[in-house]
Amino acid sequence: MVLGACAGPTGNARADVVEAGGDGILRIGLILDNTGKQGFLNAPQLAAARLAVKEINAAGGHKGKPVELLPESIGTDTAAQAKDLVAAKADVVIGPTDSSRAADAIDVLSRAKVAIISPANTAPGLSKFKSGGYYFRTVAADVAQASVLVKLAKDGGAKTIAVVHEEGSYGKEVSLAVSEAAKAAGLGTAVDAEFKAGQAQQAAAAAKAVSPDAVILVARDGAQGAIAELNNAGLAGRKLILSDGAVNQYGQGLGSRALDGARGILPGMFPSAHFQAELVAVDPGLKDMAFAAETYDAVLLAAIAAAAAGDDAGASIAAKLISVSGGTTGSSGQSSGEAQTCRSYQECVAALRAGKHPDYDGQSGPINFDSNGDVTAAGYMVYSYGADNNAKMTGAETSRSAGS
Repeated sequence: MVLGACAGPTGNARADVVEAGGDGILRIGLILDNTGKQGFLNAPQLAAARLAVKEINAAGGHKGKPVELLPESIGTDTAAQAKDLVAAKADVVIGPTDSSRAADAIDVLSRAKVAIISPANTAPGLSKFKSGGYYFRTVAADVAQASVLVKLAKDGGAKTIAVVHEEGSYGKEVSLAVSEAAKAAGLGTAVDAEFKAGQAQQAAAAAKAVSPDAVILVARDGAQGAIAELNNAGLAGRKLILSDGAVNQYGQGLGSRALDGARGILPGMFPSAHFQAELVAVDPGLKDMAFAAETYDAVLLAAIAAAAAGDDAGASIAAKLISVSGGTTGSSGQSSGEAQTCRSYQECVAALRAGKHPDYDGQSGPINFDSNGDVTAAGYMVYSYGADNNAKMTGAETSRSAGS
């Protein structure tokens, strides 16, 4: 993925105050870019956006007018979708899902001064993408999981770890972050071995040679083969900790008890029963909740930012998103007044009317955007494997950045 863009803005400065430029109607667009095997990811995002807009309008909308959710389309040409949304007068766009398609959307939308909030982009490099201050995301970057993976190892009694990672940007970036987190936690990293998908035997042997207390596997496509090789090397079960890309229900796809006692993590917070019921009421056929909480929070944050600015223009929304999320840039433009935690559009608008500045904590947890538009607190669900090589959620952990 190319993370530097020639055609887009040349900086990423966050504006504090901008001149009002909206037309009085807050329009929210969606970029749904999931097709094929990933097509199931569209439905929960769409249901969450519809639910959020419904709640915003039930609370009075934006300045007394209904917020509009623009008609959606599905496709992998995010630049084309972005151009269509600009033509439809979108003030803020939620999406895309795929990090590799984010650059095209950001280039188009930031030039048009449209705020962008992705509920699913996790590539670390996007933190420094030159968007002119218009790009945000309600999901954490992949590297945020490193401290949680290390904590699981330390909680299990490990003093030394081996890292086995799949080649590619995900494996390299997360494994480097794991090594740094291990050092900060006082754990030794005995080896960091790389492998190609389907060719993990040598990496497993390298891990075995150093007799680690725990092995952290950072992988996606090659995860199952790597687990099998680690199992053959005697590094199985409780010794294994899996990154989010490696967590799956493996069942009989692996040898008997290969993962018995292993742990892994998935990003996000498990949706409450109430939130799930509300989503299903919007879409009775909904089967998955992936990125629903992050999408819902993105829509509400956009509307709260517009309310704080008193303006629906994309520039005004982008200028207020850090403040209403509870984050700070350390600049003089921070909203005045006492901060008040709020968990709905109605509560946040009431805080504004009371002369306070809202700090929205959402379905995905605290947001607290930093100056890069990244969340500074990320929730993770912890999964533990049984003898059948299938995982069940057994806990939760939070990763916090230095600025949170």
